[in-house]
Amino acid sequence: MSSLMQIGELARRAGVSHRTIHYYERLGLLQPAEREGAGYRYYDETALKRLQKIGNLKSLGLSLEEISGVLDLYFEDATGIKGKERVLAILKEQLARTDRQIAELGRFRADIEANIARMTRLIAEAKTT
Repeated sequence: MSSLMQIGELARRAGVSHRTIHYYERLGLLQPAEREGAGYRYYDETALKRLQKIGNLKSLGLSLEEISGVLDLYFEDATGIKGKERVLAILKEQLARTDRQIAELGRFRADIEANIARMTRLIAEAKTT
C-alpha cells in the first residue's frame, strides 16, 4: 500500500480540504482506489491528478457540473485533446452568454439613464411652477 495515500495526504498534496474530497466523491468526480474494512479510503496518483485537473478547470470558470462532463475525457484520451475540445466549446458558450448579458445590461443602463433624465426634468418642472 506504499503507493496509496490516505485522505489527509491527498488533501495536503492537492491543496484542498477533506470535505472537498468527500464532496467530489459524492458528485462522482473522484473515487478512492481502495477501501479498507474499517472504512478508510486510500487514493492513488490518479486521484491527485484528477483533483489537480478539477482545480485547473475551476480556474477556467467551469462549474462542477461542467467539469463532471469533461473530466473523464482527460483521463480516457492520453493526448487530452477530447477534453480540451469540450472545454473550448464550454468556454465559447460562456462567452456567448456573457455577451448577451452585457447587451442586456447595456439596455438596462440606458433605461435607467432615461429614467434619471425624466425624473430630473419632472423635478425641475415642479420647482418652476
